[in-house]
Amino acid sequence: MLSEASSRFIEKWGSMGVLWGINRSMARIHAFIILSDEPVDLDSVANELEISRGNASMSLKELRNWGVIKRVHISGDRRDFYIAEPDMWNMLFNIATERKKREFDPALQALRRLLSEVDEKKERGVYGRLTELEDTIAAIDRIMQRFLGNEKASRAMLELLSSANL
Repeated sequence: MLSEASSRFIEKWGSMGVLWGINRSMARIHAFIILSDEPVDLDSVANELEISRGNASMSLKELRNWGVIKRVHISGDRRDFYIAEPDMWNMLFNIATERKKREFDPALQALRRLLSEVDEKKERGVYGRLTELEDTIAAIDRIMQRFLGNEKASRAMLELLSSANL
């Protein structure tokens, strides 16, 4: 049985997960696994969170794809069990990497395709705005690529920036 504080965290994490681009159930499952001292199985997830086994199964698979949980085996038990990524920095880094790949990169590609189709002479204002937008997003993309290109360096950079008196 979950404590009231644990239940609140699970619900808030579920709400925040929607902002990452994942569904509420998936984020709630992730929170439940983060809070578990022992590996959890599919039935425990479904029962504790009162969701269907199918939803739990699909969400567990997707959480593994995001790199935020791991499947583990317990000797003598044929079921699959799951644990949270033990390194919280690594977990957040994986989320940022996936979000860039799933959301940011396709949006930048769509903008570039659109920009190539806009007639610069006929639509000067639109072309100018799109060019400025592409320049800005391309700069952000370069920063993200550098940040997400090396996990160890990114951790050091974040620690440096968070300790600096800016």
